[in-house]
Amino acid sequence: MYKIVLIIFAATSSLPCFSQNKWFEYSDTLNKPRLISVVSGASAITIGTMLTLNEYWYKDFPRSPLHSFDDSKEWEGMDKVGHGFTSYYCGVLGYNALKWSGVSENKALLHGAWGFMYLAGIEFLDGYSAQWGFSWADMAANTAGSAFFIGQQLLWKEQRIMPKFSYQSTLHTNLRPELLGNGGVQEVLKNYNGQTYWLSTNIHSFLKEESKFPKWLSFSLGYGATGMLGGHDNPKLNAKGIVLPQTLQRHKQYYLSLDFDLHRIKTKSELLNGVLKAVSWFKFPLPTVEFSQRGVFFHPVYF
Repeated sequence: MYKIVLIIFAATSSLPCFSQNKWFEYSDTLNKPRLISVVSGASAITIGTMLTLNEYWYKDFPRSPLHSFDDSKEWEGMDKVGHGFTSYYCGVLGYNALKWSGVSENKALLHGAWGFMYLAGIEFLDGYSAQWGFSWADMAANTAGSAFFIGQQLLWKEQRIMPKFSYQSTLHTNLRPELLGNGGVQEVLKNYNGQTYWLSTNIHSFLKEESKFPKWLSFSLGYGATGMLGGHDNPKLNAKGIVLPQTLQRHKQYYLSLDFDLHRIKTKSELLNGVLKAVSWFKFPLPTVEFSQRGVFFHPVYF
């Protein structure tokens, strides 16, 4: 998950550029210099990160012949949702880059599967590591993420239902900081207990264009899980030999909420429009209803 979300941060950090000035607007015709720069950049990023991961991440773990393993039941499925989320936004980035280059809609959509192909490469690296293995469940999640982006473009020519992400700190990190992170960005990336993934549906996009319903207001469904100190189950001791509480109940959480569709908010500032687009994958903190095995809860503000 650490590697996966870092890819998302790198991808979305470039999104504001598409809105800051006319040079970054989509080209009406094929622009070869732009296309060359996009293909070269994507190739460099893909090859560079694969080589870097292979040299600096996997070299510290024993290698093995290519093999698979079943991790479909780990972390209550949170890591699989993260895979789909990452694959989706890698597809968004690849599609936008090619449209900026003047590539046709159909050809740009083919590269909406860039997230799937990129993550498949990482999956094969996992497959040669004795520590992990090639995960068919990860591949299924990667496929779903790419298909979700491509399917909406084919059906509606736009993204009406957007995956979103939110995070709130939890006490679980104090119990296993070596696994769940020790504060800051590390905690956000590794602590599944605090992560929530959302599907935000833009309501206005399903209504007539003349509708007075706010274009920026969305309805959001969320998924999370808590009580997790390990992948499959909760261990009795952490890395320091400290006894861990055995009263934590691992369970899934479901949410209903509203959301702001920030990339549909247009201002007079091109810079601000770019910023809104770049952060549009974050779920805006708003009143939320939670459903879980513990009952139904209302949160005045939920992150």
